[in-house]
This record gives sequence, structure tokens and C-alpha cells, in this order.
Amino acid sequence: MLRNTALVAAGFCLFLSPLASAQSVDQGKTVYADQKCSICHSVAGTGNKKGPLDKVGAMLSADDIRAWIVDAPAMAAKTKADRKPPMKAYSTLAKADLDSLVAYLQSLK
Repeated sequence: MLRNTALVAAGFCLFLSPLASAQSVDQGKTVYADQKCSICHSVAGTGNKKGPLDKVGAMLSADDIRAWIVDAPAMAAKTKADRKPPMKAYSTLAKADLDSLVAYLQSLK
């Protein structure tokens, strides 16, 4: 009986996981819009074409994306990026917003 309950619970989690992920991606799109990221960046040709984010999810890990958002000046120095003007740090984003934004950017593959 306990084994069946565990299997049902695991199956339920696997079923809900893509739904939660899709919700995070959608929330991340909202954060992207609310923070006006398109002033400096573009996705699918919409926004500032000097900072395309297409395929960023295939090029950077979630941790690297998070680091770029939270402390872009340090990441620019670490990677020797020379983008002008440099991206500012968004260290005051709420954790839920940051997580959603990272999920959205990770979905861009």
C-alpha cells in the first residue's frame, strides 16, 4: 500500500513539473517586460538588437544567467565582456521574480 502511494505521488509530481515550469517561464516573460529588459536586449527580433538573448539558455547555465542578472559588472569583468554600456546589476529583484526570469531565459534555446 505504501509503495503504491509513493508511486502515485511520484507520478503526480512528474505530471505537475512541466506545468510549474511553464508557469515560471510565463512569469519570467512578465518580469522581463516589467523590468523593461527589451530596452537593452531582444528576443526573437523584438527589442534592442544590440543585446540579443536568443539561444542564451543553450549557451549559459541557470547559475551563469543568475549571476549576470544579479551582478553583471562582476560577470563582465570575469568574462572580459566589452559591451557598452555595461549592464547594471539587478540585485534587488525579488527571489521569485529572479527565479522566473532565469527560467524564462533558460527556455530560450
